[in-house]
Amino acid sequence: MRILLTGAAGQLGRELKRSLACLGEVIARDRQQLDLAQADALRDAVRAVAPTVIVNAAAYTAVDQAETEPTVADAINALAPAILAEEAKRLGAMLIHYSTDYVFDGRKAAPYTEDDTPAPLSAYGRSKRAGELAIAAADSRHLIFRTSWVYGLHGANFMKTMLRLGRERSELRVIGDQFGAPTWTRHLADVTALIAARKEVPNGLYHLAAAGETSWHGYAEAIFAEAQRAGLIDKAPVVHRIASANYPLPAPRPANSRLDCAKFRRDFGLALPDWRTGLVDCLADSRF
Repeated sequence: MRILLTGAAGQLGRELKRSLACLGEVIARDRQQLDLAQADALRDAVRAVAPTVIVNAAAYTAVDQAETEPTVADAINALAPAILAEEAKRLGAMLIHYSTDYVFDGRKAAPYTEDDTPAPLSAYGRSKRAGELAIAAADSRHLIFRTSWVYGLHGANFMKTMLRLGRERSELRVIGDQFGAPTWTRHLADVTALIAARKEVPNGLYHLAAAGETSWHGYAEAIFAEAQRAGLIDKAPVVHRIASANYPLPAPRPANSRLDCAKFRRDFGLALPDWRTGLVDCLADSRF
């Protein structure tokens, strides 16, 4: 197996580089080596590598910044996946791509299924939805995994921000009316490798996130409780629950980011562990 991995220096990409290594040759490219905003360079890179599998972990993820530079977000999150899908079809390769809960408006009371109609609230969400549609339109062999609240040991994420602030402050204010499932990058990477190793896989879109649910406030409290047990902080700060209306941001977030992963469990016979399990294991393996 010859695997082209994009976004190799990102929080998911670094875990994928480790998880995919046992499957064959991994040609890992970070943003400095392969900028997905450069369409011609991207086509040339895929053709030079001639992979049997493309794993696209690269994305424009600056959610608020995308409101002022939607063209850049579209280039990376929409146009680049379209090119990868077209090149995958030309090569007969499989494309594995990651999308987001932000394609939904969060107004549904229950977890979202793959059959629910996307209605993104932000430029970032619209760019990711455009990427999904472009991949489907290319009619290549592909898997799109929608996930949520991704975190890990690398890069910038909510968990790492909370650990930093928890060492600096005795009290914090965290949103308590948005709900989802924090998903560890290592779990995403490991299940991706398990699926990529299979000779035959279904085609299409799947929700893939940790089991269970919590709010950002509940997530923060769990981070501090486990970090204290792991000896990463001396004392957990007091975490006050606030409404999202009291913490306005340029890009609106969905209040409900819960994803129903039943289709993934049915078709692949796999499931990610509960979000608390991922958090415990991540902090136990941390280098903070």
